[in-house]
Amino acid sequence: MKIIYDSVSAQCSKVVTKSYSTSFSLGIRFLNKRHRDAIYAIYGFVRLADEIVDSFHDYDKATLLYKFKRDCEEAIHDKISLNPILNAFQQVVNQYKIKKELIELFLESMEMDLHQQKYTPEKYDRYILGSAQVVGLMCLQVFVDGDSDNYERLKEPAMKLGSAFQKVNFLRDVKADFYSLSRNYFPDINLSEFSIAEKLVIENQISAEFDAALYGIKALPKSSRGGVYLAYVYYRALFEKIKKKTATQIMNERVRISNSHKFMLMFGSALKSRYNKI
Repeated sequence: MKIIYDSVSAQCSKVVTKSYSTSFSLGIRFLNKRHRDAIYAIYGFVRLADEIVDSFHDYDKATLLYKFKRDCEEAIHDKISLNPILNAFQQVVNQYKIKKELIELFLESMEMDLHQQKYTPEKYDRYILGSAQVVGLMCLQVFVDGDSDNYERLKEPAMKLGSAFQKVNFLRDVKADFYSLSRNYFPDINLSEFSIAEKLVIENQISAEFDAALYGIKALPKSSRGGVYLAYVYYRALFEKIKKKTATQIMNERVRISNSHKFMLMFGSALKSRYNKI
């Protein structure tokens, strides 16, 4: 019986999530218990790939990512992996029938981060699709328990939410991306001369996506609505802080939400969710 190893694998994904993301961990706590391990597993998979391209500067990133991709494919096919994060992820993929295309699109975006890119609008959209929107779709497949009708009905809002989250991340991390990693995701924008007008264009896109995503959150099953809504509230609060900064300020500092503020958001979101006021 593999049950002990599967349990250890799930715990490893949980540890990775809690170690890397306080906000995401809080959101998962508001999900129904039957969905939590699956979402931890998805986050663990995404985080390992992201760490390869963002953090492992003293190693051959391309080779590491290639091996990770190969090991992932084998894990899904064989329904086991000695990498506990991939073992937990393959269980979710196989149980909820997550499409292979979503995983491939995600890893394609990670590969884009291995090389310096000049982002055209088309490349920008492709990167956001793979790095954020498909992750939202993986989670959606879990939230609707594989129900294809619900999945199709909520697919567009889920993609909008993933896109909004990613663009907020781009603005939050723009200093580190530009100065430390030599990355500029925004097409046709010179970050050396980043202007208020250019920042406003990006912010207007994000606002529209947040508004479109809220419909989908309200239509989610009750088992997942509270957790997703908390993530929405957190990112919306972070976005509001970013909006108050000038373009020069966000190029020189990383905007954060304090842990105390996160817990206040969690409490407020819990009350709204509990009394169906979302």
